Amino acid sequence: MRKVVELHNLGMTYQSLNGEIPALEDINLDVQEGEFVSIVGPSGCGKSTLLSIISGLIPPTEGRVLVDGEVVKGTSPKIGYMLQKDHLFEWRTIMQNIRLGLEIQKSLTPETKAHTEHLLKTYGLSEFRDKYPSQLSGGMRQRAALIRTLVTKPQILLLDEAFSALDYQTRLAVNEDIYTILKQENKTALIVTHDISEAISMADRVVVLTRRPGTIKKIYSINLNCEKRSPLKSRDIPAFQTYFQAIWKELDVHV
Repeated sequence: MRKVVELHNLGMTYQSLNGEIPALEDINLDVQEGEFVSIVGPSGCGKSTLLSIISGLIPPTEGRVLVDGEVVKGTSPKIGYMLQKDHLFEWRTIMQNIRLGLEIQKSLTPETKAHTEHLLKTYGLSEFRDKYPSQLSGGMRQRAALIRTLVTKPQILLLDEAFSALDYQTRLAVNEDIYTILKQENKTALIVTHDISEAISMADRVVVLTRRPGTIKKIYSINLNCEKRSPLKSRDIPAFQTYFQAIWKELDVHV
């Protein structure tokens, strides 16, 4: 498989009134096409900063990011970014919210409209197209936010604590939904999460960062002997608990 994301000697230092604050240091990582990578680490270690750099929202102070072999110098339509809050506009219908990115990109064509319809139907929101966000459950809102991101056809999806605002039961169901959607769409994904179980259940690899300045402490390849793997099935595999204990030990703090 080809590399779609490459991080080379990545570092980030913030300027403050008290001087420089190092957030990230010497991050080196390759992500393959179609791979799902989870990033965990202590609070404040730079996990969200790392996604912001990959997305092109902020430039690193050291090193570089490559997407499809090209140096990232700003935001790119190849990258979709999904945050903790769904950021759906309450005065727009679900369909209008989902088409927002297409409107901004001035790419609302018969083809993209048909793709939107396909995603709505495939992922169970077609009958809610004319509803408003306040009329949907938290899980359905997150699904709508994901479809809004997918309609612009990004190659890479970044998820920054995208499910943490949901209650536990809904979060498990949404994990299942999102995982299935991303695998069906063959998207490359990186997720930042504080939830070790979530990280293991969804990922092909789990990257563990150190305390600030965050650097890669260890990378776990998640090999679960599970037919038609899903996040819920993954949690029932004996090896799951082994991974959990190992990653918890690496963190050595409450994450």
